[in-house]
Amino acid sequence: MRIIRVRTKRDSEAFVDFPFPLYRDDPYWVPPLRKETKKLFHRESNPFLEHAEIERFLCVDVSGVYGRVAGIVDHNHNQYHHEKTGMFGFFESTNDVEVATLLMDTVKNWAKKQGMERLRGPLNPSMNAGCGFLLEGFDSSPMIMMPYNPPYYLDLMETLGFRKVKDLYAFYKDNTKGIPERFERVVKVIRKRTGVTVRPMNMKKLADEVRIIKKIYNEAWEDNWGSVPMTDAEMDEMVKLFKPLAVPDLVLFAEIKGEPVGVSISIPDYNQVLKHLNGSLGVIGLAKFIYYRRRITALRALVFGVLKEYRNAGLHAVLYYETEKAAIRHGFQSGELSWNLEDNDEINSFDASLGGEIYKKYRIYEMEL
Repeated sequence: MRIIRVRTKRDSEAFVDFPFPLYRDDPYWVPPLRKETKKLFHRESNPFLEHAEIERFLCVDVSGVYGRVAGIVDHNHNQYHHEKTGMFGFFESTNDVEVATLLMDTVKNWAKKQGMERLRGPLNPSMNAGCGFLLEGFDSSPMIMMPYNPPYYLDLMETLGFRKVKDLYAFYKDNTKGIPERFERVVKVIRKRTGVTVRPMNMKKLADEVRIIKKIYNEAWEDNWGSVPMTDAEMDEMVKLFKPLAVPDLVLFAEIKGEPVGVSISIPDYNQVLKHLNGSLGVIGLAKFIYYRRRITALRALVFGVLKEYRNAGLHAVLYYETEKAAIRHGFQSGELSWNLEDNDEINSFDASLGGEIYKKYRIYEMEL
């Protein structure tokens, strides 16, 4: 077995295609769209690469591909956190310690040559995208933008000497039981005390709305572990991706005296659609997309952010209340609140108070170089 760098179109296709045979018999894996995966590795289609480097590697022998991984250096992350941290991502491997060792040794050596002092991952390619290895909750498919992997990935990482640096939680919430009366009373008190109002996103003023989201998102998460502010180009690309998928009633702004102070963004779980497309969106795939889109039963609460000066005002409760009301109106039977840092006691307690239960955990690993 040997490691090769992805250099040719053929190598790139092999990198993107490798998970498909690996997960062929796994009923819970959700095939990503090949076209969207390819975009992640090209500067003209992924603004993350305006401030980051990605190098892809394959583990091969004469009979085929046995694993893949990417080395990542995000200069914005290192500047923001005053670190020299390299990342690894897009890891996939057969259950073979030799394959995993070859892949990770290659990434470690690559990161050292970039001047990095530690290696952290998986991040695909950052904390603003899918991150972590699934640790608990292998009995169901992941929701949109959440990772999935076989349990043996955890054993491979620990065998290679990686240690846990942070766990992430995903809460499951059943919407069919309605909103508890006590929660409605609490929301009523908060509204009266703060004068907060909540409105849905105005699609006719999308550029203005995106500027508000960016401001609140970057300020609300600036102190979170591993968080890096999104650039204007990254936010624009994310809006471009999710605009066709968004439900305006599920993108909500909290305002006090006419000024936006909080935002919540929930999106339908399009993984329920992607499961039927096998990674492509041709003519047949488009027909399937339209058919299954109408049958999505769950949503993911992706963003709940409030400006610092209002964090203790209870506005997150008002935003969630309006989100769940909208979800019930649109027929969504359940939702996932994710992801939460394991030590974010405030938000974890809040999600539990809503009737949410931790049903999936994810682990990020690290190794000193």
